Amino acid sequence: MKTRQLVGLGYLLVIVSLCSAFYLPGLAPVSFCEKGTEECQTQIELFVNRLDSVESVLPYEYDVFDFCKDDHEKRPSENLGQVLFGERIESSPYKFHFKEDIKCNKACTKNYKTGNKEDMAKLDFLKMGMQLNYQHHWIIDNMPVTWCYDVEEGQKYCNPGFPIGCLVTSDGKAKDACVINSEFNKKNTFYVFNHVDIKIIYHSGESEGWQGARLVAATLEPKSIKQADENNLNCEAGNPMEVPGDFKEDVTIVYTYSVTFEENNTIKWASRWDYILVSMPHTNIQWFSIMNSLVIVLFLSGMVAMIMLRTLHKDIARYNQVDQ
Repeated sequence: MKTRQLVGLGYLLVIVSLCSAFYLPGLAPVSFCEKGTEECQTQIELFVNRLDSVESVLPYEYDVFDFCKDDHEKRPSENLGQVLFGERIESSPYKFHFKEDIKCNKACTKNYKTGNKEDMAKLDFLKMGMQLNYQHHWIIDNMPVTWCYDVEEGQKYCNPGFPIGCLVTSDGKAKDACVINSEFNKKNTFYVFNHVDIKIIYHSGESEGWQGARLVAATLEPKSIKQADENNLNCEAGNPMEVPGDFKEDVTIVYTYSVTFEENNTIKWASRWDYILVSMPHTNIQWFSIMNSLVIVLFLSGMVAMIMLRTLHKDIARYNQVDQ
């Protein structure tokens, strides 16, 4: 009896220790401080996720496209929801510290040569992504980086993703995000969004008795800017980054980014998702995915029903034989 009590007590201690170490990512706030402060975190990590599109049922990992990649790539541990939704989160080359504004910093340069088959394949795949309106999904502090833009009737939508680029068809029709800029007007031309202006909004704890600050919003604005000289960058104005539909000359794409910080103590950390949920744009319903899931559920339910019926049929037949 005493042995059983000791074993039960041991199991109870193990369960208590597991519960005390249990943690769901995103539930605990993270405080950020300026560089040089040891009490809290100073570097802000920007993670990239898989790309998807409402015009295609196939998602792609970030590494499949020829984008800028982190030299020391790492994948954070994903929670159960991220695993079930098929997230593919990894680190990015976009590096910055809290309250350190960055103006037009280069992430990487991609060159495509006309005589190189590998370059042609990479550029064709990038064009396919723009044609099908594939969307980036970036994450900062377990929060999606949103692209907020104005729509009709003075409303503002915040999309938890932004497009790779857009296309102007051979008949001069601007598709998807190309309608936002009148400079995107050349026929049979792709426009790559190779620059992003990132804005980080934080809630300071100085007036509330705790040290550091907590991030309450992360937004960006994608831009298409062609750099004449990658050693002398200009991210304020310039011609858009064009990729001709016909690959007849070499193409060079310089990816750049800028970062600004803004204090806003009216937004609480606990309600930092509200602006995303309220202004989320309506997207097209993925009927193929719904039908696919429905067929799988019906198939599995049928298999379980058949197994149960066969088991019950054998049990009933056995009971009948016993009664006789």
